Amino acid sequence: HRVEAWYYSPFPAPYSGVDTLYICEYTLKYMRKAGYYRRHCGTCPVRTPPGDEIYREGNLSVYELDGKEHRVYCQNLCLLAKLFLDHKTLYFDVDPFLFYVLCEVDNRGYHPVGYYSKEKYSDVGYNLACILTFPAHQRKGYGRFLIAFSYELSKKEEKVGSPEKPMSDLGQQAYIPYWTSTIVDFLLHGSGDRTSMSVMDIARRTSIMAEDIIFALNTLGILKFVNGVYFIAAGREDLEDLARRHPVKEPRVDPSRLHWTPYLNDVPKRDKFSISSKKPSVE
Repeated sequence: HRVEAWYYSPFPAPYSGVDTLYICEYTLKYMRKAGYYRRHCGTCPVRTPPGDEIYREGNLSVYELDGKEHRVYCQNLCLLAKLFLDHKTLYFDVDPFLFYVLCEVDNRGYHPVGYYSKEKYSDVGYNLACILTFPAHQRKGYGRFLIAFSYELSKKEEKVGSPEKPMSDLGQQAYIPYWTSTIVDFLLHGSGDRTSMSVMDIARRTSIMAEDIIFALNTLGILKFVNGVYFIAAGREDLEDLARRHPVKEPRVDPSRLHWTPYLNDVPKRDKFSISSKKPSVE
């Protein structure tokens, strides 16, 4: 693909001043000249990102990379991402982060189409720091897939999570549809025969943070305030109508295809974002 850059990215000299930068899709090594690029492609044996493949379903694969162990690749990924993200500030200090690279798989190899990063430990409960679907692969549902994937990892960690705040306008455009569709789908299909449901019940099952659930319920118009108490007020017909207007879109994450264990760190075990610490609030 030949793609026009949207923003400045601080590639080191002498790469920062060139009109065209050639990048190997497998190693993310960047080169100034087409000849260098062709020779590299002719001899490069790499066909996958570094790190561990933790998800595979059909032609989609996700690799997990530790910024400390795969520093050069992750730095190159951040420099590449900055070409298409206005607000990104992380380029070189990648050690505290984990990176999740989404790939399309064919008989030629694993082709990165997007990624997200997250802190190895966030004291404010963030489960995603930066996200990008590469321009050539946008409008395929991959951004939504990566958001859903971040919450599946939070479920594995038995925590609630939220994207890094404040969110950009583009971030809100991506997250609000995910929150609303996921919550409506859960209320319609995941609550069983229960006639009442608290915000914390939803948080425990979806791993979406309570403040984001309340925001989504307000957006949907089903959070009511009566006599000083908030209520989720929606019958089955209301939910079915909302489900038509806020559908869960493909591609979906299949949790059975995820093979992953949470990252271990030295932070004390008591965690205010643990699902087990959540108590019912809004009925």
